[in-house]
Amino acid sequence: MASLDVIVDKLVVLWRIPAVRQKFPWSFLLISVVGSVLKELESVPQTYFSSSKNALNVYFVKVSWGWTLLLLTPFLLLSNASFNRSVSFLARRLLSLVVATAVWYVCTETFFYIEDVTGSCYENSLVKVDYKEFTSKAVCRRAGFHWVGYDISGHSFILAYSTLFIMEEIAPMSSLNTTSLSGLPRKVLSLLYIALNLIMIIWVWMFTCTSVYFHDPSHKLLGTICALLGWYLTYRVWYVKPMSPGLPPQRHPKEQKPHA
Repeated sequence: MASLDVIVDKLVVLWRIPAVRQKFPWSFLLISVVGSVLKELESVPQTYFSSSKNALNVYFVKVSWGWTLLLLTPFLLLSNASFNRSVSFLARRLLSLVVATAVWYVCTETFFYIEDVTGSCYENSLVKVDYKEFTSKAVCRRAGFHWVGYDISGHSFILAYSTLFIMEEIAPMSSLNTTSLSGLPRKVLSLLYIALNLIMIIWVWMFTCTSVYFHDPSHKLLGTICALLGWYLTYRVWYVKPMSPGLPPQRHPKEQKPHA
């Protein structure tokens, strides 16, 4: 248990640095731009992660929203309940998961729609398939052909958005006195906190790999901008207002106790 506390303490200290939380979201734009330039210049050698079949992409990124919700839902309940155990408060805070899922769904479905309406079906990289029934990417690919449309990077969007969503929702840990919790809840909360930080590292790494190995520059940049807008309009605009799920709870600095 002591080793868990040490890791948690180090992570808490990191996230308490104002510059980290303030500048971290905008680092995605920097990574996207720099990565896109490196890709266009073909400056980055091919590696294990330049294949879409790498294990992190197959088992984590392709189900990234599931991983995010799997770890964040119990953490949100445990951490928020440490501040306020009322059903109405917890239900309101759980709405942030519903809102984030709605943002994820609407954005990804919009990306699919744009790719469908702007695309055409090709037999190969040069020959266009002139069949009226091939009006969508799904139908085209089922027939064994190749669809070419404006493919806004869903990877850039979901990896950036998931990371920022987690960053906001783990904030209570910075002012939570875990010594007030009994043994099992305290251990579970610490493990979830560490796991969420690890999954953020994976998301940032895979976002970087997407930037240097896949998609056209505008596709990645637009996906990243959509992620930043989804985060900013909720946590910086809507959630500060009364009629909203509200921001994650944090004690006023004068009320904070040393983290154990």
